[in-house]
Amino acid sequence: MTTTLRPAQPLQQNSDGTRSRTYEVRVNSRHVGTLELATRSAAQPAIGVIQDLWIDEPDRRRGRGTVAALAAEEVLRSWRCTCIAVSVPADAAPALRMATVLGYRETGRVMVKELPAEPPALPAGSTGRPMTQAEFEAWLEVEIVEYGPRLVSPGMTAEQGVAASRAEHARMLPAGRETPGTALRVVEGPEGTIVGSVWVGERELPGLGTVPYVYDVRVEPGHRGQGHGRALMLLAEHGALAAGARHLALHVVEGNTPARRLYESLGYRDTTVNAVKELI
Repeated sequence: MTTTLRPAQPLQQNSDGTRSRTYEVRVNSRHVGTLELATRSAAQPAIGVIQDLWIDEPDRRRGRGTVAALAAEEVLRSWRCTCIAVSVPADAAPALRMATVLGYRETGRVMVKELPAEPPALPAGSTGRPMTQAEFEAWLEVEIVEYGPRLVSPGMTAEQGVAASRAEHARMLPAGRETPGTALRVVEGPEGTIVGSVWVGERELPGLGTVPYVYDVRVEPGHRGQGHGRALMLLAEHGALAAGARHLALHVVEGNTPARRLYESLGYRDTTVNAVKELI
């Protein structure tokens, strides 16, 4: 029997240049599951994404998901993608094994914390406050340039990565620091010097809906290793609780052991594994 993908809807061309399409997974003419393919940005070459791969229970453990994922790679190649990304629930052991077998490389994990009823106290000597407009403008340019390399996929230049980062930040912060659902704060040390900043926005997460999400936490050079990262994360909790949230989420890059240890010590737990694969 042959496992194939059959389009379940017309190709969706979005206003930002990205595209998406839902497919049925079929064995011969029989429906056994679904998946959605999309591109992450309009930049060429684009990053493709497999979303919501689902195989019906009676057809699991028969290799249907593996063949569907391989067929998805062919579709994304035809879309001129050179890299493919997936997100797998951290407790989905069979799906994680399949991703490993197919050659995906882990890039990081989404972690979530259930917030306490009362805001935690900041470390002694630390004071949190909103970022000023001048501070925001300086922070934004550094953020764009430093995030650029993380968007470079095979075939892209460093300049294209920065351009993609600039477009991504414009999309996420259309009204700057006044963007709804956004909180940009700094922590000052005992002398009133800014020692770090934290950017909290919103993100949709499976099973939780829209939750506050730490997009960036940054301790200034010269102030690292002094506990200010913990102060910034606690400040993020203050804002999330004030907004009525019960959870706070973030992404930790694979290999960033100090950050992972900090987040685990604060009560964050893995929920999603993110991984990528180059399309040759």
